[in-house]
Amino acid sequence: MYFCTVNAYEKIRIEQEMKAFVSKSFEKPSFCRNAEQVRYYSAEWRTKIAAYELRYNFIPVWAYTLLEEYQAQENLLAEKKQTYSH
Repeated sequence: MYFCTVNAYEKIRIEQEMKAFVSKSFEKPSFCRNAEQVRYYSAEWRTKIAAYELRYNFIPVWAYTLLEEYQAQENLLAEKKQTYSH
């Protein structure tokens, strides 16, 4: 397993890189139309987090917060779907 120590400059660069990826590739959780879309974004984001964690041994806190937002939105959409199906 590869671990590297990340200095303050690299942390800023990693955060900017991750934010650029999110803004280019993802919709905000509240804008997702269905649970499948949220699951897709959630899975992609988990993969990205894992890759950065393995490579840099550093993940900004907001990255996990965003993942939690996707999971909360998925739960909300699933609840709505159950309510409407009854």
